[in-house]
Amino acid sequence: MAARKSSAVEWVQGDLCRLPFPDGTFQAVTIGFGLRNVSDREGVLRELRRVLAPGGRLGILEITRARGPLAPFFRIWFDALVPVAGRLLPGGSAYAYLPASVRRFPTPRRLAAQIAHTGFVDVRYRLLAGGIMALHVGVAA
Repeated sequence: MAARKSSAVEWVQGDLCRLPFPDGTFQAVTIGFGLRNVSDREGVLRELRRVLAPGGRLGILEITRARGPLAPFFRIWFDALVPVAGRLLPGGSAYAYLPASVRRFPTPRRLAAQIAHTGFVDVRYRLLAGGIMALHVGVAA
């Protein structure tokens, strides 16, 4: 699917736990809305660190559990309406699992600690979209 968006990019299919690249290949790596779908999160973080050159940057964007005054409204929408839409809309079955996967995912603070534990420094995060997404960044040590 992504290949249809650009023919100027060499698309490589691989295992996120065993990327087909030498150590220190990249200056930046990103993952969006995918880290919560892996069974070995620490292994993936170590692998992303492996393919980054020292000083390279990591960026991770994930959905997180809402906090603050909008949290009750978000929970109604996310925990009740999203799964129903996932069951009813064509091609929406992928969204039926979404609330449970977000509940199992670590809080932004805990994920930042895991990132730091796997070889990254200057790890920080920023909450976005009213606190329902978190962007984590770090630098390869």
